Parts: sequence; structure tokens; C-alpha cells
Amino acid sequence: MDPACTNAEPALPTSRGPLSEAVIAALAATPGTEGAVAAGAVGTDPLGADHQLALLLCYELHYMSFHGVDPQWEWEPELLRLRGRLERSLLAELRDRVRSSADDAMTALDAIDTAPAGGRGIGDHLLGGGTWEQACEYFVHRSIYQLKESDPYAWLIPRLRGDVKAALAAVEFDEFGAGRGVRVHAHLFERLLDAAGLDPTYFAYLDAVPSSTLLVANVATLFGLHRSLRGAAVGHFAVTELTTGPGARKLERALDRLGAPEACIEFYTEHVEADAVHEQVLRHDVVAPLLAAEPELDADVAFGVAVTGFVEDAMAEDILACWDADRSSLLRPL
Repeated sequence: MDPACTNAEPALPTSRGPLSEAVIAALAATPGTEGAVAAGAVGTDPLGADHQLALLLCYELHYMSFHGVDPQWEWEPELLRLRGRLERSLLAELRDRVRSSADDAMTALDAIDTAPAGGRGIGDHLLGGGTWEQACEYFVHRSIYQLKESDPYAWLIPRLRGDVKAALAAVEFDEFGAGRGVRVHAHLFERLLDAAGLDPTYFAYLDAVPSSTLLVANVATLFGLHRSLRGAAVGHFAVTELTTGPGARKLERALDRLGAPEACIEFYTEHVEADAVHEQVLRHDVVAPLLAAEPELDADVAFGVAVTGFVEDAMAEDILACWDADRSSLLRPL
């Protein structure tokens, strides 16, 4: 079956603690009701599951939202104030934990590009002896972001000008299927899930993934939503395109070794081919001219590069630690 792209709104998830429970309760109420957002002070671990789910719930109102949630919640001032506190806490934590290894953005990108091979990542594990069940678990982790792949970067387009805007929009045009709905990358991931015998519905596995997986999706939206973080968003986009191709090549080979369905392999083949071009466009036609025009964004772009590596590594480390211990990396094993 080739699943059609759908606009079905997902169900609200199960809470991960008092903060996300309060947000879920608010979204089930009527916007504007006095005291509806009874979340209190934000004292949760910014990288923990409760904080990350609460933030994702706020963010998703700008995407697909949730079944039964009043659309007015998207711009409800009380909820936006809570979201702001969540974001400030997360940003402070990231700035404290993440230090760019380079003084400028282009050097940071070069360091990513020339990093020595041999590091053990998800692709290395699956290529070297991982199982089909582990590959399916990885698909589940990736589904939280991949089913809205590149959507957060669309917010960058009205914040850029001239050739930089045109170049970034050209990359986004490819990500969104170059005018063909069946080639939209998010739809290709739906086909991957379906071919693997998994549920391709948006957020079908939200209750199954840990906080590090939620963090990967949340950081992309955090950077994309804020004009003040547009430099970090560009850095995020650039390093994602720069690293996806080599990673996809390993996964392509790993899935071939495992005898995966063609639709699963096709998703990664598409990224090997597309991102080889996108990498060069982002580096030379977006980042370089953006910094020439707005040199004050250099540190922000470098921060975006560093944070992307941090959150991706955190998710991979969590998954691999579980697999090394011979247990599922999901909260709800398949």
C-alpha cells in the first residue's frame, strides 16, 4: 500500500510529568478560560521528557495540532508565555552544555565535513551487524521529525533576502518534492514506515520515544520559529544537509544487507543524491553570502552547527546504549 499524505490530526499523547500533564489538560479546555494553563513555574530538567513533551505540545499547534484541540490555542497568550519560559530554559541549558569547537561558522562546518571516519553511529551499527528489528526502532525514532522534514526551515524564507533567499528556497523546493507530492521527503518516509510494517500516521509513536528523540525535533522548531535565532536555524539546516548524505549512504547499505523493502532503501537513496547537491548550495550560496551580509550572525550560525551535533549525538548514544544492553530503545517495544 502506498499511503496518501493525510491532514489527520493526531491524538494528544500521554503526559510525561506534571508540566506536560498541565499542558494536555489546558489543550482539552476552552482557550481563554481563566487559569486554563495551570502549569506553574517551570522547574523541570530542560532536557528531560516532561519539559520536552510540554514544549513539543506547544510547538505542534503550529503544525498539525491535535485532534479535538481548539485552533485558537495556537495564539493563546497564556500558553505562549509558558512556551517562552520553556524555550528560555532550554536555550540556557544548550548554551551551557554546547560549546562550538570553532570560532566561526565556516570553520565549524569544515570541521564537521572533515571529521575523521570510524566513529560508531547508528549506520555503523546497522551495517556491522544490527538487526531488522533495530532498524525498525530507528525508523520510529526518526518519524517524530521526518514526517515534517524541512518544515521548520520554511520559516527562514521570509527572513532572508536576495540570492540567499533564492538559494535556500531552491533547497526547500527539492525537500518538498520539486512540485510533486509523491516525492515530498516526508511522504517518502511515510512510504518507508508503511513498507516496514509500521504505522505511517503522524505521531503514531509519540508515546514510544524518549526525551532525546523529542529534543531533536524541538530544536529544529525552536530555531525555525524565532527570527532572532535565524542564524542558528541556518547553521542547523547546513549541518543537517552536510551530514545526511554520508549517513544515508551507510543506512542504504545496511538496509540492503538486511533485505529491507525497496521503499525503505529508496528514502535513503534519495538523500544520498539530493544532499550531495544541497550541501554545496547551503555552504556556498546560503551560509557564506549570509555572513557576508550579516557578519553579526556568525556566532549564531556556529551555535546552530554545534547544537545540531549535540542533539543528534545524544539521541544516537541513547539508542546505541540500549542496543548494546540487548534491550529495546523504545519506551513501548514494537
